[in-house]
Amino acid sequence: MLVESPGTNAVDGWLRFHVSIRATDGLATMNAHTAPGTGPDRRSNPPAALAAEAARHPGGSVAEIDHTLISDPNGFVPAEAVRGVWKVDADGRLTGEFQPNPNYGPPQDDFTRLVSTGHFLDWLGDDPASAVRESVAEIVDQQVPGATVRWMKITDEPRFLTAGRRAPDDPESLILTRAALAAPFAIGVDSPAGRHDVLWGVHSIVVVGLDRGDRARSRAWFDLWTELDAAEHLLRSRIAEVEPAG
Repeated sequence: MLVESPGTNAVDGWLRFHVSIRATDGLATMNAHTAPGTGPDRRSNPPAALAAEAARHPGGSVAEIDHTLISDPNGFVPAEAVRGVWKVDADGRLTGEFQPNPNYGPPQDDFTRLVSTGHFLDWLGDDPASAVRESVAEIVDQQVPGATVRWMKITDEPRFLTAGRRAPDDPESLILTRAALAAPFAIGVDSPAGRHDVLWGVHSIVVVGLDRGDRARSRAWFDLWTELDAAEHLLRSRIAEVEPAG
């Protein structure tokens, strides 16, 4: 068990969502050109609403989103929810060329931005990704009993803080005493009532007493609708708030 006592910052329940892709009725706009890859499929009947979006994005692409995989088309849209992109010509008209998304399908966990940072993560246990996911899942269940996390993604590189003391027998070495991270996330949550929500925010964890064995102590914060810079600022005080067990 990683979480000792969660702190939360939920605004308006679970009703506000982060805009990562501007979407309208299951459609999203992307200004980037169609990604390279295999030759695009050609479809004669793209969704009708795409024509208006295409006119606003000449020379780019418009992305088609599967709205059954998201809770709000104006909220966080996982990459797997994008069916593919339709190419737009220089005059803002659809060319009929469709580039399918090879990763289209149910959203999956993605902790790449946590585990590939090169930071020392042993203080989170043998499996840092599982430790973070389990911590979030426990808090979600505490807020809405019976709610489960369908998928979780770390959406940017976390921010880290550490503290230590000099080793008495080697002044050049540092003994780690405190460690903390603030990890930006998006999660898909299923409620017992059958509702599916996509939430975003920052999950922060502090562990202290790392040099005291069984007396180490941890705390987690589940800050919904919070930007990473703000969470990092909070982390600087939070790492000092938690004390090892007496």
